Amino acid sequence: MSLQSIKYQRGSLEILDQLLLPVVSKYLTVRGVEDGWKVINKMQVRGAPAIAIVGCLSLAVEIYPEEFGSKKSLRQEIEGKLNYLVSARPTAVNMKISADELITLANDLTKDDAVTVAEMKQRFLNATEAMLEKDIADNRAIGANGAKAILEHVAEATGVPVAGPVRVLTHCNTGSLATAGYGTALGVVRRLSELSKLEHVYCTETRPYNQGARLTAYELVHEKLPATLVLDSMVAALLRVKNIAAVVVGADRVAANGDTANKIGTYQIAVVAKHHGVPFYVAAPLTSIDLQIPSGDHIIIEVRPDREMTHVGEHRIAAPGINCWNPAFDVTPASLITGIITEHGVFKPSALKVEITKLLEL
Repeated sequence: MSLQSIKYQRGSLEILDQLLLPVVSKYLTVRGVEDGWKVINKMQVRGAPAIAIVGCLSLAVEIYPEEFGSKKSLRQEIEGKLNYLVSARPTAVNMKISADELITLANDLTKDDAVTVAEMKQRFLNATEAMLEKDIADNRAIGANGAKAILEHVAEATGVPVAGPVRVLTHCNTGSLATAGYGTALGVVRRLSELSKLEHVYCTETRPYNQGARLTAYELVHEKLPATLVLDSMVAALLRVKNIAAVVVGADRVAANGDTANKIGTYQIAVVAKHHGVPFYVAAPLTSIDLQIPSGDHIIIEVRPDREMTHVGEHRIAAPGINCWNPAFDVTPASLITGIITEHGVFKPSALKVEITKLLEL
């Protein structure tokens, strides 16, 4: 059974505190928007899909017990607090897209004279709750599409009709802890395992915050998948000697041209994969694709506190007084990406804008 990072029922929200993993599994109660902003900003919940879901649900639990005198006051509450939540982690686009969709819904309901205040509130709650179920369904589709693409690529490259079990490499955490469940890139790994096509998965430690060592490794051990942890600096050696079939990573934001912002360290893995002829896939739901951003040059990169580099827990590992540069993300150019795996299929970066525009028009 997959780990559950988000526990929700109407009026109640809890999140698994990911800063305490893997040593302690503790759920935190999120009582409203202020709590939601804090757990997102402090990275007690992380992963672009999970950030969006927790942010929106934190507003849902806040307004659930409230009474509103007018639809206008409810709309103002929704708009103001969703925009505030977007500021907690600016690089991940999912929260912004979800906020914009819910604000549009609130505006439309406000203008509809046939809708009462109570009905507007109910429909808003329904819309936020539907995000949980949709994310899991989308992740399963991403897993299926990604596994199929990797196996077909291996079969074509080796000239066999059906590919055997494969070895894959992933970076950061993209599983049940980063989503509503199942995962994006780790969902691809899960699907390969379900098909009995996973020989081994290698996960990076993902310095400086160690999401790979603390979280991905935790999930892999929990589900008894054949897995090995490697240091970030071992990736080149790994690809040279271990016959890796594919690299599959997640995304916090994908630009219209296919450039992808993901956890720091992704870019260098893509460069090394290109050198070794290993296909490099990005697994992301449509909510991570931002067609308003023309290229990766326009993506805002969050810079995190020095302490994340200088300390592990309470223990200092860097020389006191040293300057630090701690960007949380880097941008992988589209030219290094083999395919972008979505719930609607796998697209070449060069075709992404056209294909996604078609899907959005349906």
